[in-house]
Amino acid sequence: MSNLDLSGSKKRKRNDQRVFKFKTFGEQGFPTEFIECNFEQNVKLLLEFAQPEENGDHAMAIWSFQLEVHRHPPMHIFLFVVEEPVELSLNPHCKHCQYIGWGNHLICNKKYHFLLPSKDTVAACLRYDNQGAGSNQNTYNTNGGAVVGEIRSKSSNLIELEGHIMHGVFHSNGFGHLLCINGLETGSDLPGHSIMDFWDRLCIGLRARKVSLRDISQKKGMDLRLLNTVAYGEPWFGHWGYRFGRGSFGVTQETYQSAINAIQNMPLALLAHHINNHEILTVLSRYQMLSGHTLVTLCDTFHFMLELKSRIPKESNLSSCYPGLLVDNTCRWSPKRVEMAIRVVVEALKRAESRWISRQEVRDAARAYIGDTGLLDFVLKSLGNHIVGKYLVRRCLNPVTKVLEYCLEDISKAFPKHDQGFWVNDSKGNQQYKITWVQLMKDIYFLYKNILKEIKGMPNYTGIFAAIPTTSRIILDAKYFLKEYKGESDSRIEVDKSKIYCAIMLVTKNGFGVEEKVMTPFECFILRKDVTFDELMIEVERTFGNIYWGLRNFAIRSINNLSPIIGTELVFNVMKPGNKIVLGGVMSNIDHNNIGIFEGIKDNIVVDCLCGTKDEDGERMVCCDICEVWQHTRCVNIPNQEAIPDIFLCSKCEQDILQFPSLP
Repeated sequence: MSNLDLSGSKKRKRNDQRVFKFKTFGEQGFPTEFIECNFEQNVKLLLEFAQPEENGDHAMAIWSFQLEVHRHPPMHIFLFVVEEPVELSLNPHCKHCQYIGWGNHLICNKKYHFLLPSKDTVAACLRYDNQGAGSNQNTYNTNGGAVVGEIRSKSSNLIELEGHIMHGVFHSNGFGHLLCINGLETGSDLPGHSIMDFWDRLCIGLRARKVSLRDISQKKGMDLRLLNTVAYGEPWFGHWGYRFGRGSFGVTQETYQSAINAIQNMPLALLAHHINNHEILTVLSRYQMLSGHTLVTLCDTFHFMLELKSRIPKESNLSSCYPGLLVDNTCRWSPKRVEMAIRVVVEALKRAESRWISRQEVRDAARAYIGDTGLLDFVLKSLGNHIVGKYLVRRCLNPVTKVLEYCLEDISKAFPKHDQGFWVNDSKGNQQYKITWVQLMKDIYFLYKNILKEIKGMPNYTGIFAAIPTTSRIILDAKYFLKEYKGESDSRIEVDKSKIYCAIMLVTKNGFGVEEKVMTPFECFILRKDVTFDELMIEVERTFGNIYWGLRNFAIRSINNLSPIIGTELVFNVMKPGNKIVLGGVMSNIDHNNIGIFEGIKDNIVVDCLCGTKDEDGERMVCCDICEVWQHTRCVNIPNQEAIPDIFLCSKCEQDILQFPSLP
């Protein structure tokens, strides 16, 4: 554990610190004018407005910002920025880079942690004294009031504690990871979307390159990345532009997208015809009525339910009115004749006793009482998924026969009764119903558990239904998401006579000989018009040495995409403004105290799992005791709740042993 020593901090008044607006912090000019294409310079510009925290000569540097969330009632929070040099880090390698697929990135000299501590983490690390309170209290300034803060040393480490409102970390090259956000559900005073807006503004303002996150968020026992993906085609973080980054268990972007398309387009008509669970059908009918339009697929259903959830106050009921079948003024039949035909059709469906019957059967039964076939056709066309009295007339297309079928359902069973009564009549006599936020959440969880996780009433998955558990599993196995804020192709190159973009190519030796590879993203250099290549190379060596641990002693030997040049030649006599160049060279002291130069940990382990995974992806693995190849425990049928066995043999080694000749 790295040692963040805050014992050297001195007492000062927090109300002397400048206060910034939480809702605009990170925007251009709030609090600083950010510059293009230079992440670390933007961090330095931002920290010029921060309050330094004195924490000893050999500890990590800490700064703080006081942010006003709103003025009435007063609410303030603190943003802490911790600079973690690689020399003070017990874990210089980054497991988050390894899991997202950046294990071949060079280790950076510094990481910058941006933290919004929660009340619990503040209580563990920081002690604030209320001015004039007369006693020490562990408080966090979220309910307003001037606070006098004294930061004292605690055994816990600020950057390693869990439970912050927000914790994000950036490498000094602009790549970063959002490690956690905790909104209202975890006791925070800030909703999750406000925290994400804040983080997104920081990333944009600082000119971050790419940011990853691991989405394992749950709510009331539901994995939100599955629920939101079925409803919206993307996880909750997709609202801020985060897309598929890397899948676990061999899941690729193509299989992930195919799984989304398959589960979203699962037709409800098939479920209605094949599921024998009446409770599932009842819940589906409930929201079919609430929607006011036909819900065709699973996507339609979950999308409607989640949108409805956002509109219903938690302590209130939603009242919705369905007046039944309305007759247009242009209809050639009188309302009385239409009403009579409706009653006849409903009575015919009642005699079917909740069975699905074809449109022709309903029409033939009603013709005994209504001779006008045009009127019957009009009513049958208009009645689909409409309420008549206490009944819902359901209509869907039989997926096998391709024939329209009808069924009558008593909707008094589809809604729970409330203390104030279930049915309410308006001034026109139309029936209304009510549903609570609590009931809606119960229904969302019920459908999530009994359709997305396991279809009750259908023990044997066949045909199209076999896709539901498979696609759900694929979506759940995609946990790592990525947003590209400023990629190499989006470097905002302008026709500017002072800009050149440079990257480093390393020449290293491996077991197969010499290898050349571009190891860094392009950095922007603003040059004078009379700068020479010698001066450019000196500046490139200095800049990349300040960013990367492995390039501190880097020496440029060539400019790879240019013919041999003389160092005293002017750069802009050879190159156009805005061009990109790659500079090659060698490193001395490449071992760097046995740390290595790459973010990924190179322990010469071999991953070769049955699912196709060839690298660590953050999931639990087990090593074969003979061949020493690593595989996922799930893929070799070791449940997560079970301990890894003391001796484990992979299937290949087991087969090899079985083929050994028996002893005499």
